[in-house]
Amino acid sequence: MSNTIPTITVMGATGHTGGKIARRLLAAGAKVRALGRNPAKLAALERAGAEVLAGDTCDPTFLAQAFRGADAVYTLLATDRRAPDYRARQDQEGEAIAEALRASGVRHVVALSSLGADQGEGTGVIAGLHAQEERLKRIAGVHLLLLRPVSFFENFYDALGQIKEAGLMADTVEADIAVPMIAADDIAAVAAQALLARDWSGVAVRELLGQRDLSHTEVARILGERIGKRGLAYVQLCEADMTGAMVDAGLSPSFAGLYIEMTRAFNEGRVGPSAGRNAANTTATRFEDFAEEFAGAYAAM
Repeated sequence: MSNTIPTITVMGATGHTGGKIARRLLAAGAKVRALGRNPAKLAALERAGAEVLAGDTCDPTFLAQAFRGADAVYTLLATDRRAPDYRARQDQEGEAIAEALRASGVRHVVALSSLGADQGEGTGVIAGLHAQEERLKRIAGVHLLLLRPVSFFENFYDALGQIKEAGLMADTVEADIAVPMIAADDIAAVAAQALLARDWSGVAVRELLGQRDLSHTEVARILGERIGKRGLAYVQLCEADMTGAMVDAGLSPSFAGLYIEMTRAFNEGRVGPSAGRNAANTTATRFEDFAEEFAGAYAAM
């Protein structure tokens, strides 16, 4: 690897991980191409020094232009939970990314995937990430690092309205199953380091499990304490009620069905780390640290 300043393309630069990765790379002195769909949302990164490109991530021509000449690329499937056929949308975006990588000649790719992506079916949304991993593995000459976290702390922002309106948290995950949960910034730290170092070859997999496993009961307790609602309850909904709530909220029936299948896989213990928790897959940020940010968002409602 040369000592020249690297150029790194970051997909999803206005999302949970991409924006954090872009800022870390800029702070390290890299040249960053930040991709997103909304030019207004990319403006802050442009002011910070990134080259910003707004376009359709299902357009392989746009993506190939954004990838060409980069020393490394961060990819993810930033699909639309309102898409009438969510899996078809995953596949469309995934095919566009793979085609663009082939056309661009990029050698190092860091791809956001998920725990459970080793399985091709029965895991709902995650099965679409398995398909994307397989697409990327078939690209000749690419050194591919697959990052496999599972639940983001930030997913709980979706519960803000529930808590405000109903005074509880609800989902289909069993209340007392402890699952790995992670801060998006911890994923960003690993991804940015890898994009800068580019020190792996072939296909590598890195599981990211967060600071500790958490149950939804424990999550509700911690968040409740931080927002001044001690005793905030977590309620496990039946699959039909959860599906109805998601569709009523504007999400597509297609996405809702895949989400339910994914949480069923969690409940049945079919999504988990390959070799347990260890120092390499445990990250630093505690859920209690995120809870402070969550409390700020709750107070601002």
